[in-house]
Amino acid sequence: MSYHDEQESIEGLKAWWAQWGNATTWIVLVVLLAGAGWNGWNFWQRRQAAEAAVLYDQVQQAVASGDKAQVTRVATDMEDKFGRTAYAQMTALGAAKALYAAGDEAGAKAQLQWTIDHAKDDEFKQIAKLRLASLLLDDKAYDQGLALLAEPQSDAFKGVVADRRGDLLAAQGKRDDARTAYKLALDSLSKSDTSVRQLIQFKLDALGG
Repeated sequence: MSYHDEQESIEGLKAWWAQWGNATTWIVLVVLLAGAGWNGWNFWQRRQAAEAAVLYDQVQQAVASGDKAQVTRVATDMEDKFGRTAYAQMTALGAAKALYAAGDEAGAKAQLQWTIDHAKDDEFKQIAKLRLASLLLDDKAYDQGLALLAEPQSDAFKGVVADRRGDLLAAQGKRDDARTAYKLALDSLSKSDTSVRQLIQFKLDALGG
């Protein structure tokens, strides 16, 4: 390249930079910041998961020892600090079971409601709804239980939800509606679920008609 051509190239670059240089600088900065933010977010997520795993181990130990106060304390810590992690929803379900076994029905209900409101995975939410509906059935809060199970269900839960709805309806004395629910449960459950199907058939037969 001749000196003249080189000067023209330099002048052209200067002109381009004068027009676009500022915008280019901002674009590069945005890209760099976005990359740094993404890396920082991933690091924070990994750190949260690691700390939540340690706390989850404490929950399991508290559950195994039957220490109700410790279960409540650690579960609350998990929900407050790591409520967005998968460990939180597992903790809440485990804590609910332990608290119910310890005679703390109100505490169990609170943990199940937390799962319904905050769990990341629909499967955990649905399990919590089923368990809470069972407690509401024991409390004779039939309408609350039915309302809890009123939303459309995935195929995986359709059978067990219909069975639980049948229990609530039967307890209300709504025999025809209960029969319909139990029949839906039988139609939805796998043929391999022999023991569950036998129990539902027994309840259906007990309704008569």
